[in-house]
Order: sequence, then C-alpha cells, then structure tokens
Amino acid sequence: MSEKKSNRLLSLDVFRGITIAGMVLVNDAGDWGHVYTPLEHAPWNGLTPTDLIFPFFMFIVGTAMTLSFAKRREQGVSDGVLFKHVLSRGLIIFAIGVFLYLFPNFDFHTMRIMGVLQRIAVAYVASSAISLFFNKRGIVFWIIGILAGYWAAMTLIPVPGIGAGVLTSEGNLSGFVDRIFLTGHMWYLTKTWDPEGLLSTVPSIATILLGILAGFELRTDKSLTEKINTFFVWGSVLTVLGLMINPFFPINKNLWTSSYVLVTGGLAFASLAFCLYVIEIKEKKGWTKPFIILGTNAIAAYVFAGLFSSIIYWIPVQQGTESKPFQEVFYKIAFGWIPDPYMASAAFAIVFVLITWLFAWALYRKKIFIKI
Repeated sequence: MSEKKSNRLLSLDVFRGITIAGMVLVNDAGDWGHVYTPLEHAPWNGLTPTDLIFPFFMFIVGTAMTLSFAKRREQGVSDGVLFKHVLSRGLIIFAIGVFLYLFPNFDFHTMRIMGVLQRIAVAYVASSAISLFFNKRGIVFWIIGILAGYWAAMTLIPVPGIGAGVLTSEGNLSGFVDRIFLTGHMWYLTKTWDPEGLLSTVPSIATILLGILAGFELRTDKSLTEKINTFFVWGSVLTVLGLMINPFFPINKNLWTSSYVLVTGGLAFASLAFCLYVIEIKEKKGWTKPFIILGTNAIAAYVFAGLFSSIIYWIPVQQGTESKPFQEVFYKIAFGWIPDPYMASAAFAIVFVLITWLFAWALYRKKIFIKI
C-alpha cells in the first residue's frame, strides 16, 4: 500500500483539544462530594464518559507520532536519531509527571512514582520502539500479543494467599506487583494499588499502538471518505469485540483490561472518524478554534492545570481561628450561591477549564508551541 506525505490535520488537533478539556474538567471539581456521574470514573468495572478521556489521549499520541515520524523520515532523519529523541522526550515527560505529584511540598518519602504523565511516557517510548522497528502487520501482532498476554497474566497467575483470576482492587495481580515495587509511593487515595501502576501500564501500550494504526491509515493514498469509513468499521469491530470479552475480562479503567483497550480504542477510531467527517468533509470549522488552541499545546495546558490546582489547594486563607485552603474559601464565595451543589461543583470545573484555556490562548497568540 503506497503512502504519501500528510499535512498537520486540523481534526487531530481538535480531537486532542477536546480530550485535554475533558481531562481538566473531570480533574477539577469544585466539591468532590458532589460530582455528576458522567464526570466520575466507574467505581470499578464499567465505563463512564470520563473513562474514555485518558485512552483517547493515548490513542491520539499514537496517531500524531506516526505522522511526525513519517515527516521526519522524509527529511532524512534516521530511525536511530528518532528513537534517541523519543527516549529524551519520554524521560522529560516522566520527570514532569513526578514533579507534579511532588509540588508543592516535595515529600520524596511518599511521592507517587507512577501517574498519568508517567504512564504516557513509558507507553510512548515502548510503542515508539515497536512502530520504528516493525511494520503494520507486526504492530497488529504486538497488539494481539499484549492484550492476550495481559489477560493470561491477570487471570492465570496466582496472587499469593489469594489465588488466580481475582480481579478485585485488593486481589488482582497488578495490585500485587504494585505492592512489591511501589509500596509507599502509590496514589494517596488507594495506597495499596495504583490506577496507573506498573503491570497495568503494559496494555496501555496497545492503546497507543491502535492510534499508530490510525496514523498509518491516514498516510495512505486512499480518499478521506475511504479512511473515515475504514475508521468507523474498525471502531465498530473493536467495540463489539471488547463487549464480547467483557463477561470474561471485565471493562475496567483501573486495571486497563484488554476489553477496556478494545472498547475505548474502538470508540477512539469512531470519534476520530466523526471529527474528520465534520471538519474535513463537511468543513464545519467555526467551532474548532478553542479546541485547536488547547490541542496545539496539550501537555503544557495539562501541566498548567495540575500546577494551578496544587497552588490553590496549597495557599492557606485564615478565617477566624481556622486556616483553610484558598480553593475551599473561593469556591464557597464564588459558587456557594448556586442552590444545586452538583451544578456548583460542575460550574467551578468549567471555570477551571476556561482558566486553562486562557493560558493556552496566551501561548497560541504569541505563537509559542511547547514541544518536549
């Protein structure tokens, strides 16, 4: 199948921008005791709209990576040089992720080692290596091998004192591995397992590889309509396959199960196809600019949101004899008048997204595009 040079796709920036907006929205509720169900993760097994955001971003990482690698190869850059850049970028992203969890107290004794950016970094490096040294068919086999291997490990390898195939939060193999290597350095709300743990990061590599396949398809000489149809077909097949596997290996974001990879990957293909159809085919672009602004500085926007959130929770405000976080005081003053606590909490999150967007807009206006 022949390939051609592909210009930067507006649809991909919009898709990325929507995803980053979603990340900030669900990460920054005003009151965590009052959050609309669609803006929360599924308690364990299952899927909510929030559970789509992280895998969608990783899928986009794969698609953008493929287009970037193809462009640089056409410029004469060798695969060895590309991979050195990948390693450097992966280390920087991982370090930023650790920094976000250290800031502002810098308690190294309890710092979280893994996390969102750390998972992206590890999966990015691994999937990049696969994409540089294997062709499209090889990548398909890697996806199948990763998903089948993860299923086998999680269901067949016994956890000492518990047994094999126990997929509860305390009984699963991924949590057991986290307790061996990450004890004292896991997410503060779980402590005995990490939702971005070591073993559960492995199947997330397959999520990026699915995005790489999308990038390969975008590089072909097919018409855009054919590519969109292909994405809808692939999306439908993957989603159905994931739902078929669900009874045997449940859809679970915390464990990043194989069924979760398939369903979210399928929906990512369909979502990208929808963006391509609306923006590139129908040329409905009037609504896209806010998301382009976020999408072209996605990591910078995410890091800004994380730092800003930490700062407003860290700054103390004296109220009488009590010292309270600035966020709590500001939230009550600015949003306390809203009678529905769920609406007030969501309104705070929306304002937080707008503040993050203003930061991204300032960079965009000055033509600053932070590339790690």
